[in-house]
Amino acid sequence: MNPDVLRHTQAIAATVLANVDADQLPAPTPCASWNVGQLIDHLIGAQNWAAAGISGRPSESAEGASAGDFTSAYANAAEAAARAFEEEGALARTVNPGFGDMPATALLGLAIVDTFTHAWDLAKATGQSTDLDSQLATQLLAASKQSIPDAYRGPEGAPFGVAQAAPEGVSAADQLAAFLGRAV
Repeated sequence: MNPDVLRHTQAIAATVLANVDADQLPAPTPCASWNVGQLIDHLIGAQNWAAAGISGRPSESAEGASAGDFTSAYANAAEAAARAFEEEGALARTVNPGFGDMPATALLGLAIVDTFTHAWDLAKATGQSTDLDSQLATQLLAASKQSIPDAYRGPEGAPFGVAQAAPEGVSAADQLAAFLGRAV
């Protein structure tokens, strides 16, 4: 994965986000402990977290961002994250995004999967199509199957939910969501 993939994934999330109405903010999401507004806050906050993780600085909170111009807040945070990964030598670093040292490329992969998956969550919660870029979803599913051990799975609060069965014939994005613990 490279920063171009992150930018592409961020653009997918931005498209979904642009179709969210303020009256949908209290609606439930596939993430049981978050409503749409809280999910948007997390989506923005995850961009801040990734930028901070690659840059070695503290992350900025995005709590409450959904109460304002959340599309602009997301665009600004996404641009900062992408630029941080594009800096000369950034991908060669060892970073600590808050839970241990890892290669910067692993953090980039986490940022991509997190952004794509939460774009899916947001699309599902707001009645949009969840068939988000099947080629990218297929790549992310293959990578996730290789890199996410069962030790990282569990109930709400664990990094990933317990893998769910995906119904026959669903999109690659739906299959990824099911693998990451969402009911499809």
